[in-house]
Amino acid sequence: MAQASASIEVAAPAEKVWQLIGGFNSLPDWVPFISKSETTEGGRVRHLATSKGEIIVERLEKFDNAARSYSYSIVQAPFPITGYLSTISVQEKAAGNWCHVDWSGTFTPKGISDSKASELFQGVYEGGLKSLAARFAQSVSP
Repeated sequence: MAQASASIEVAAPAEKVWQLIGGFNSLPDWVPFISKSETTEGGRVRHLATSKGEIIVERLEKFDNAARSYSYSIVQAPFPITGYLSTISVQEKAAGNWCHVDWSGTFTPKGISDSKASELFQGVYEGGLKSLAARFAQSVSP
C-alpha cells in the first residue's frame, strides 16, 4: 500500500477555512484543476470533472463537522490505483487567526510503483493546498 500527504498553514481562522473546503461538493471552489462537481445519492457521491476533461467519482465515507474533517474513497477515476481512501482536516492553531490543513491518502498502485503513485497524489494534495493558502493570503491585509 502506498500513501501521500501534504499539509499547510493557512492565514485564516479554522472555521472560515472549513466553511470553504468542508462541503463535499466544494472542490471547484478551491482546487484549480477541478472544474466541476455534482453530487448524487443525497450528497454522498460527487462526480468531478478535471480541467483536462477527466471524470472522477468519489464517495463520502466519513464526515465530522465538529472535528472539521471528512474522508472519501475513489469509486471511479483514470488513476492507476485501487483502494483509495483520503482525509482532509482543518485544525485551529493556538493564535486563532491561523489554521493547519492536512490532506492525506492511502491507496494500492495498479501497474505502477508505490513511489510513482505517491508522487501523483502528492502533487494533487500540494497543488490544492497551495491554492487554498493563496486564496486566504490575498484577503490578509499587511
